[in-house]
Amino acid sequence: LLLSVRSGAAVSMPGMMDTVLNLGLTDTVAEALATKSGNPRFAYDSYRRFLDMFGDVVMGIPHAAFEAELDDLKVSSGVWEDSDLNADQLKDLVQRYKQVYVAHDTTFPEDPLEQMRLAIYAVFDSWQSDRAIKYMEVQQIKGLLGTAVNVQAMAFGNMGDTSGTGVLFTRDPNTGEHALFGEYLVNAQGEDVVAGIRTPNPISQLDDEMPKVYAELLKNVDILEKHFKDMQDIEFTVQEGQLFLLQTRSGKRGGKAAVEIAVSLESEGLVSKDQALHMVTPEHLDIMLHPQFKDEDSAEYTAAVIGEGLPASPGAAVGVIAFTTEETERLYAAGTAAILVRDETSPEDVGGMFAAEGILTARGGMTSHAAVVARGWGKPCVCGLADLKIDEETKTLTLNGITLKEGDFLSINGGTGEVLSSAVELAAPEMSGALGTFMEWVDDARKMDVLANADTPKDADEARKNGAGGIGLCRTEHMFFDHLPEVRRMIMAPDEEKKQAAIDELLPLQRADFEGIFTAMDGLPVTIRMLDPPLHEFVPHAADAELAASVGLSVEECQATIARLAESNPMLGLRGCRLGITSPEIIAMQARAVLEAALDAKVKGVTPVPKLMVPLIGTVAEYTHQADIIKSTAEAVFAERGDSVAYSLGTMIEVPRAALLASEVAAAGAEFFSYGTNDLTQMTYGYSRDDVGSFMPTYLAQGILPSDPFQIFDQQGVGKLVEMATTQGKQQNPDIKNGVCGEHGGEAGSVKYFYSLGHDYVSCSPFRVPIARLAAAQAATAEAAP
Repeated sequence: LLLSVRSGAAVSMPGMMDTVLNLGLTDTVAEALATKSGNPRFAYDSYRRFLDMFGDVVMGIPHAAFEAELDDLKVSSGVWEDSDLNADQLKDLVQRYKQVYVAHDTTFPEDPLEQMRLAIYAVFDSWQSDRAIKYMEVQQIKGLLGTAVNVQAMAFGNMGDTSGTGVLFTRDPNTGEHALFGEYLVNAQGEDVVAGIRTPNPISQLDDEMPKVYAELLKNVDILEKHFKDMQDIEFTVQEGQLFLLQTRSGKRGGKAAVEIAVSLESEGLVSKDQALHMVTPEHLDIMLHPQFKDEDSAEYTAAVIGEGLPASPGAAVGVIAFTTEETERLYAAGTAAILVRDETSPEDVGGMFAAEGILTARGGMTSHAAVVARGWGKPCVCGLADLKIDEETKTLTLNGITLKEGDFLSINGGTGEVLSSAVELAAPEMSGALGTFMEWVDDARKMDVLANADTPKDADEARKNGAGGIGLCRTEHMFFDHLPEVRRMIMAPDEEKKQAAIDELLPLQRADFEGIFTAMDGLPVTIRMLDPPLHEFVPHAADAELAASVGLSVEECQATIARLAESNPMLGLRGCRLGITSPEIIAMQARAVLEAALDAKVKGVTPVPKLMVPLIGTVAEYTHQADIIKSTAEAVFAERGDSVAYSLGTMIEVPRAALLASEVAAAGAEFFSYGTNDLTQMTYGYSRDDVGSFMPTYLAQGILPSDPFQIFDQQGVGKLVEMATTQGKQQNPDIKNGVCGEHGGEAGSVKYFYSLGHDYVSCSPFRVPIARLAAAQAATAEAAP
């Protein structure tokens, strides 16, 4: 009886924890096994595998030490594959492996019970390995107590040509096609397939080599899919013609496959539409929205192709070459996209794989470690590029006569397996086919609107293409970046006359911007935040002759004005409603620009839906002061034009005091509350979001915080303020609208929380709108979740 010792965590973490196979073998047992099986090659092949795996996993001996002995023996024996070694050669290899233990000052235990005890401890310990911790961090796996350990009788795939091992998916995890996808090796054990040490055969070839086994496999695949109602990832072994299914689990899949599988399973009657919605994660959708290569038929593209491997994980990736996990992580931290290039990846590379834009390996197949992890994370991956030669000493790769060095650009096409020797142009994907169908289901199911943060007509167009139901935040100060000279003249004006002149210059520019946005969002709401500029974003740090001339001051006067306007903490300084109160003429100009633009658009057949929003209030008086200016300006504009448009007036809740006074603000006439969760988080925690990088990694690593509150909304603390303000506002005015316009509006878990509070909408960047739509639909159909 030989055993396998495997992990058994509650959540699948492929390749992250350790396994020991063939446990129980000793010199005496190996000899007995050779006699009993009549197959000495099988016995000593199993023994050398066990010595390698036990030494690496349990005793801490580097796998490379065993690999060096194996390579040396293959060279001296004149063979290429492990499977070409005969029984005597493998028996010699066993003795070589025993000497590896001696060279590392350790002893191989000959007692099978001691082997099992040590192996069980090692598998338990792998729960806290660096790679497992990194994987759980990336996948946001929390709250698990640890792993179980499964001890099973071995099934042997290395007993000759009627034996083998493989991994298959019941559907293609790249495309979602309803066809078997997988690989197998004859006369091998499971680690050979997933480790990518040998390039395996496609699963369809098994029908030719072992037709009865293949037919039995098909039958079981159908049973498992109908039972679990999802695409399955199955590991199997064939021992002398008998099929053993070792494990099955829901298979990791790419974004395109996730959508295709969900739509297909619904059409096959295995799941409902609501259940299908929960088979696609926000991360899957994010993957699908990643750019693809702009034109794969262009001369530029085809000329850049230098090789073709296995298309292991779909998508397009462009980045500089990195040969190590450490270099890839360094580039990622510096904001540089990298392609991780390896002979083969191992679980130790998990950090680099996450940091990489894409992954390229010389060895391994479609179910190798690199392929499985890359698909799970949505990373484009090309594997099994046999012609790829990597020189880690010179930090170069050579492929079909082309040599590139670390830091050179490389592009990979995970859908075709092509590798390109330059940075190839990318383009945005389209929402059609299965994705179009799926997003129709999403919109039918959700009850919360999804709007976009957009500041220009171009942004508004993009938002509408991505399914936004309007604009939840138009930041007028961002428009000013295109009108910097006029803005600086307004801010730095030495007297009221010159200040008003600069404001008058800005009026037609703002009006044109707003009209373009109303046109793009015809019939949909556009929420415009009145001016909220931190002065340091517009006022330069030093004066020069060109700047002085542009604002109509001498260099000395200009420098003095810069010094006068300097603030110690601009984010808490003269911005938002404070600027509107100290310079009410600016708010009057903006209100006029918005409403005149709405009237101009109306004349042209557009239906404008303006919503004006007062930012950064902390008192009721701040809100009413600004609201009165907007209302009086509206009356004047409508009287001048002899026409009017409906508009609504509300405020941002981004200062904790505003949340505490929500009832009073609602009573003062606010028609909507928009929660600026970026500033609200900053002020509630007392953290500067621009400076958290100095301590946030430590806080996360030590568990001081469970997650970065600027990325994942803090329901426990900041959430109490939002919940209280939402409740109090509704009590005062049952018709008041509540929504979120911080970037939390595009984070799936946060969206679900805001839905639970009864919010009417979330607003996020245009590119995250589809993700927020899905999160809103999943929140509305939570009872259908698995």
